[in-house]
Amino acid sequence: MQDYEVRFSGSGGQGLQLSAKILAHALNLSGKRVAQSQAYEPTSRGGLSRSDLVVSDGVAGFPLVTALDYLVVLDQSALSISLGLLKDQSIVIADTRHVPQPPSGKFAVHHLPLSETALKMGNERVANIITLGVLIGLGDICSFEVLEEAVRAGVPSKFLTLNLEAVSAGFRMASTEEVPEPAVAS
Repeated sequence: MQDYEVRFSGSGGQGLQLSAKILAHALNLSGKRVAQSQAYEPTSRGGLSRSDLVVSDGVAGFPLVTALDYLVVLDQSALSISLGLLKDQSIVIADTRHVPQPPSGKFAVHHLPLSETALKMGNERVANIITLGVLIGLGDICSFEVLEEAVRAGVPSKFLTLNLEAVSAGFRMASTEEVPEPAVAS
């Protein structure tokens, strides 16, 4: 895969910055170069939050996202800021609980029970890590083993077991889901 762009979008407190940091580390371990940017409202929880990655085999021509290949959206209110950046070939991963109305278009939408799965695991705060497993399972971004190594390096040891279970659950979720055909925009 050549250059591509990833956005994690949602609300403050959902671990979006951590997800991007872990994925960037995994991509670096895979020999990719990554430019990361982020934006969030000045509230600790609930304000809009996003973190973007521009990934390249060489030096990225521009360090900010301009056309998303992958969009992870964990809150309905954060969806509209990314819609204009989606391409026909984009992959959108949206949480069923917090994004009841996922986008529609020529891109592929995977509306998955990310936060519900995290709640069943005992902590909704690992929905972001579940999402990383889904992203790796659906996209040709890096190997699961490299992502797992980045999770080990990026989360506190106190929560390591839960986070490793979460990334595995997301990877399994992606592999058991029927991949939908891109919908035709009306």
